[in-house]
Amino acid sequence: MTGPEPWARPDWMARARVIVDSFARLLGRPLVDPSGSLTALSERLFRAPFVVVAHGTESDPLLSYANAAALRLWEMDADVLTRTPSRLTAEAVHRDERARLLERTLRDGYVDDYRGIRISRTGKRFLIEQAIVWNLTDAEGRHVGQAATFDHWTRVT
Repeated sequence: MTGPEPWARPDWMARARVIVDSFARLLGRPLVDPSGSLTALSERLFRAPFVVVAHGTESDPLLSYANAAALRLWEMDADVLTRTPSRLTAEAVHRDERARLLERTLRDGYVDDYRGIRISRTGKRFLIEQAIVWNLTDAEGRHVGQAATFDHWTRVT
């Protein structure tokens, strides 16, 4: 990866704001402390001890954000991540179940009871539990993607 830390890039700072604001609006509580500058918020979200990952609204959505915990878990750097279709975070056998989750999230605004198997870039499988998945809405109210957060996962052999 070249350039500044991902959290210091203007595009990642903007995504961090949308992620944090959308979470608070839908769930009625903060994902991270929203106080201070946008730079401080972005760094706080990036360094949080739990996973945060997001994708856009393309027909085959690309991952658009991951904090440090997510980058480690999926074994990617920020540049690889933003070229990766989010469907590739699940094995082919689990993609229909993932699609149903995303449809349910789109319909209901958020889901706070998700459990499923995911796969890293190098093929390591892990079970995520107690995940929250929510819709992302920008300042103009446009749907711009979906995000997920969780802090419970177990390696699966």
